[in-house]
Order: sequence, then C-alpha cells, then structure tokens
Amino acid sequence: MQIVEHAPSLAPFHACALVPTMGALHAGHASLIKRAASDGRPVVVSLFVNPTQFAAGEDFSKYPRTLEADRALCQAAGAEAIFIPSVTDMYPHGVDAANAQAAALKLPLVATQPQLEDAWRPTHFAGVCQVVAKLFDMCQPAAAYFGEKDFQQLRVIQDMARREGARWKNIVVHACPTIRESDGLAMSSRNRYLQANQRENALGLSRALAAAQECARAGMDSAAAESEMRRVLAQHQLEVEYAVIRAPETLLPIEKFQPELKSVARALIAARLDGVRLIDNASCAGAISDRGG
Repeated sequence: MQIVEHAPSLAPFHACALVPTMGALHAGHASLIKRAASDGRPVVVSLFVNPTQFAAGEDFSKYPRTLEADRALCQAAGAEAIFIPSVTDMYPHGVDAANAQAAALKLPLVATQPQLEDAWRPTHFAGVCQVVAKLFDMCQPAAAYFGEKDFQQLRVIQDMARREGARWKNIVVHACPTIRESDGLAMSSRNRYLQANQRENALGLSRALAAAQECARAGMDSAAAESEMRRVLAQHQLEVEYAVIRAPETLLPIEKFQPELKSVARALIAARLDGVRLIDNASCAGAISDRGG
C-alpha cells in the first residue's frame, strides 16, 4: 500500500475508487473500502481532518487522529493507497481564505432547505463541498463511496456530483449502508467520546428509529412518528436537535406515509448526550440491525 502526501503523486491512481475520510477509522470505514475494492478499481482512501467544515467551538482540535491504526485498517481492507495531504497542500492560501471561499460556494438545495444539519451547523456543508470537490479534482476518481450514516451529507455530495458531472467525468457516488455495533449503535469516530455509562442512553437513537419504523408499519402519519421518536429520545436523556421523517431525495417534510413513500421515507435524528453530538438515520421500512439501517 502506497502512502501519498502530495496531489501530483496521485496521477497513477486516476480513475480509482475513492473513499474520503477524516481518519479515526473503524469497521464502518472498512466496509466502505471493501465495497469499493469489490468494484475492481484500485482504492484510494483520503485521510484529512478538514478545518473548513468545523465551526468555532466544534471539536476540530480534539477530533481523534489515529494515523498508524488507520494505515493498518486501510491495508487490511484492501486499499492500494492512502492520501494524507497537509492543510497547506489543501489550502495553500490559508484556512481563513479557504473559509471565505467556502462561504461563497453555491450549494445544492439539499444542503440549504431541509433545516437539519444545515440549520444546526450552518457552515458545515460549504466546507464539506469544498473539500470533497478538491479531493475529486486531485484524485480524479471514477467512483466515490460514502456511508448512509451521514445521510444529508451523502445527498449533498450526490447532488454536487450530478450538477458538476463534466468536471469529474460523471463520477458515480455510491451510498453504502450504515454499519452498527451489535447493540444497534451506529459506528462513528465520535463514539469514542462516550463513557461506558453513557452507552445505554446513546442507544436511544437507534431505538427511536426503530419506533419510527413501527409507526410506519402501523400506518401512522409522520407527525405521530416524529412524536414517538422524541418520546424515546427523552426517555434516554438525550437533548434533541431534530427527530424528523423526510422525503429521501429532497429531505423536505412529508405529511403522510403514502404507499410510494412508505418504503423509502427517511427518519433522521441529531441529539446530544452530555455534550457529545450523535446523529443517526434509517429508512422507515425494514428494521434496525447491526449490518445497516
């Protein structure tokens, strides 16, 4: 497995399968790498903690950096290269200039209309679109792989790639299932912030999603499902930012679980547990399991 630090050295890997990450990798990331490798292209994993997608007061400085463990996981999962650019390589004019540039980007509507992550982290998707576009420019991948756990982010990137298809030769952005712990907790790099005694309360997210699925199966409307999710989250002492049922493409509200929406409507949650921000989501069809939402 090659270690690449500068963009010109990526030339042999153009038309690769790209897995963009911020490091602190876990089994969920390994599943993305394995999925990418199964498509027959060389896999490149980027490891870059992107400062422009963190607002003031967020956890950029303490975001876990576990480079040696990340290298081992990438190699074991089948990556042919990892790309580890510096902040200077990504933003040669400095982070302040990069933030200003990000703020001027025209974002997809799914990054600004749903009032989900875009409401609670208003500068986040500008930074995400900026860094992903730079990675696409540098790596020139034929395909990229993102997990459904960050569902709004996935939809934002899919829309950005479609809108600018010619720029990246019609790159395909693949959605990969959320990977869960055996108890149902969605895998996340931020789970390591949780103390052992917080774990039971953190499971409120997956249990609330399961409750929403039960509401859908019972034919209840979306407002009732949202109310039930909030009830479950409150039982687990979670401070709710949002707990909603949305249309899967636009992430805009829906009123009823109509037959054509019931199988694809998306339940999405963001909540805090003693300062740790957790997000999760699932289709309103099916069931929560340890292999995907």
